[in-house]
Amino acid sequence: MKIYTKTGDAGQTSLVGGQRVSKCCQRLESYGTVDELNSHIGLLMADVTDAQDTATLLDVQRTLFVLGGYLATDTTTREVRPGNIITHDMVETLEREIDRLQDNVPPLRLFILPGGTRAAAQAHVCRTVCRRTEREILRLADEGIDIDVNVLSYVNRLSDYLFVLARKLNCDAGVEDIVWKRDTK
Repeated sequence: MKIYTKTGDAGQTSLVGGQRVSKCCQRLESYGTVDELNSHIGLLMADVTDAQDTATLLDVQRTLFVLGGYLATDTTTREVRPGNIITHDMVETLEREIDRLQDNVPPLRLFILPGGTRAAAQAHVCRTVCRRTEREILRLADEGIDIDVNVLSYVNRLSDYLFVLARKLNCDAGVEDIVWKRDTK
């Protein structure tokens, strides 16, 4: 199988089911940003050494692939494949991970700045790309596209997870979070 098909040379691509759309339509912005987030998570995984964190991130990557399939399906012309559905269980799995991580970091009392270790800084990059992903999906919903509530819940929880993971990565390395302080000049 060749990687290039030449079918997208004129600026269009196919959705699940074959419908042709512009490569700059909001649906593609949505699942393209999911793909970008997935790539950033792959980069983060290169710096994560804890086996449980790595396993969770791999699960997140798999779920993001499911989410991309969901967003690539025009539900006005075709049903979403069962394998492309974000479930409430997926959301709850992230919530349990957030709780586990929060049990391993000091309580948050002030705003923190992204940074610390390289892994924590990359987790913050993932968090901000995740927030952009959420905005892109909401823009798609604003166009009248029906978005399942679990999709929005999952992406919202994922950004929370990435925030707490960044804190845990710093904590594991013995690096304090960088506390935001108002400039007093």
